[in-house]
Amino acid sequence: MGLYEGGGQLSKAMKELMRHWAETRATWDDAAAKDFEERYIVPLQMEMRSVVGAMSQMSALIERIRRDCM
Repeated sequence: MGLYEGGGQLSKAMKELMRHWAETRATWDDAAAKDFEERYIVPLQMEMRSVVGAMSQMSALIERIRRDCM
């Protein structure tokens, strides 16, 4: 699996996690849920954006290197 495909799988997994979190949050609406979201969900979302973006850039760079070496 390449970086591009890995980034796609991470994005898909994050969307699935967020879908499940939305379902959970619909029934878990108290201070503990808000704390959990702020401590874990929000930072994870931010990190995932960075990771997927970096993987995309690395994939493009590797592809350019491959073309240059042929």
